[in-house]
Amino acid sequence: MRRRTFIAGLGAAALPLAARAQQATPVIGFMHIASAGAMGHLVAGFRDGLKDSGAPGGGTNPIEFRWAEGRYERLDGFAADFVQRKMAVIVTGGGERPALAAKAATSTIPIVFNMGNDPVKAGVVTSFNRPGGNITGVNILTAELEPKRLGLLHELVPKAAAIAHLVNPNYGPTENMIQTVGAAAQNMGHRIVLLQATSEAEIDAALRDLPQKNVGALLVAPDAFFNSHREQIVLWAVRHGLPAAYEQREFVVAGGLMSYSTSIVDAYRQMGIYAGRILKGEKPGDLPVVQSAKFELVVNMKTARTLGVTFPSGLMSIIDEVIE
Repeated sequence: MRRRTFIAGLGAAALPLAARAQQATPVIGFMHIASAGAMGHLVAGFRDGLKDSGAPGGGTNPIEFRWAEGRYERLDGFAADFVQRKMAVIVTGGGERPALAAKAATSTIPIVFNMGNDPVKAGVVTSFNRPGGNITGVNILTAELEPKRLGLLHELVPKAAAIAHLVNPNYGPTENMIQTVGAAAQNMGHRIVLLQATSEAEIDAALRDLPQKNVGALLVAPDAFFNSHREQIVLWAVRHGLPAAYEQREFVVAGGLMSYSTSIVDAYRQMGIYAGRILKGEKPGDLPVVQSAKFELVVNMKTARTLGVTFPSGLMSIIDEVIE
């Protein structure tokens, strides 16, 4: 009886140990300004990076996702919840606002961000080489490239009197982009028609009124929320015969005419690598902010034919990828 009692007691003790071991697997908090539906490929990229880093958990770490669906007011609550739940790492995507919300919520839990504008100017890090504190990440430079995308549209439709610029006023770099695009457009001889949208309904409303504004092209500003509604925007532009330039390749895959940017999937893979290195013991403040160095012009030739658009030889010579 004593032997059986001892064995039973050993089994009972083993259960809590197994439970504790399971609980010890690092949990990652992942907060993003966009909607979940269109971001699966980015999450897959993040998990690939996590796996490649050799992180504890082998890339299968449990991840708590929070999707703001374009509602920036949700971000502070997401960050506070992650701090209360003691996440091992907090990952933020969709610009400076999610990163700043996480930074304001904790000075101890490591943070890995992704953003399209300068993180030093935004007050997210103190420098690129030595971010300092508990935060590092990836800068994909999408906001800085907006005048370049306008220039590509200019080469395509040089005689367009007006070009529409769709922006999200809640996105941090928007005011600066409006100014730089406006100045560039003036130099090119174009008038900018500014469209502002912060929700799916506002995107519909902004685009619905566009045919009456006599614009010759559409420039869609960088914004993770627009990316999560890319099919809505792309379909409208094609239906109305409007050449459009976008920030990410994903828009072109969805049927958009052209994009100029870096690979956002690679950026999320790098975030996964950094998250894994942090889980292995490295300090985020010692990991330099990664800046994208390779940019690609991607075009959809099927859409070009549908729109009756012919790319001039100068543009054809710099196209990196053609999607049919």
